[in-house]
Amino acid sequence: MARNVLSKDQFVKLIVGAGQASPSPPVGPALGSKGVKSMDFCKEFNARTAHINTGVPIPARVTVRPDRSFSFELRTPTTTYLLLNAANVEPRKNRLRGAMNPGHDVCGKISLKHVYEIAKLKQTETRLSGLSLEGLCKSVMSQAKSIGIQVVP
Repeated sequence: MARNVLSKDQFVKLIVGAGQASPSPPVGPALGSKGVKSMDFCKEFNARTAHINTGVPIPARVTVRPDRSFSFELRTPTTTYLLLNAANVEPRKNRLRGAMNPGHDVCGKISLKHVYEIAKLKQTETRLSGLSLEGLCKSVMSQAKSIGIQVVP
């Protein structure tokens, strides 16, 4: 019997530190299961993120075509990372976390200017470009509250 061949594009979403992509998990297994050589992805990802501070978490959306070739688009760093960075909160145990009891505990404070700057950065993404800056600011403030960061005027 013939083996089932991919008939349409498949998508893989990854969050990898800038300049730190390697064939080890999570990159290797995620792409290997789709038939993509993870080393090729890693080389290209690291080259395209060379201008960004090493370790900044960069979301990537990888499109895997039926012939096992791939392309990927890079997005802006995660909102959680940007908020924690703006509030000078150190990540715990290699994870991005805010307060232990979000909504009640406060692990840091940021100003409305920080919220505005993060929203402006997020608006540069193609998928978010249609949203109003006010809507993005509200979204960033909601995210801040959910991880225990207080927004002060």
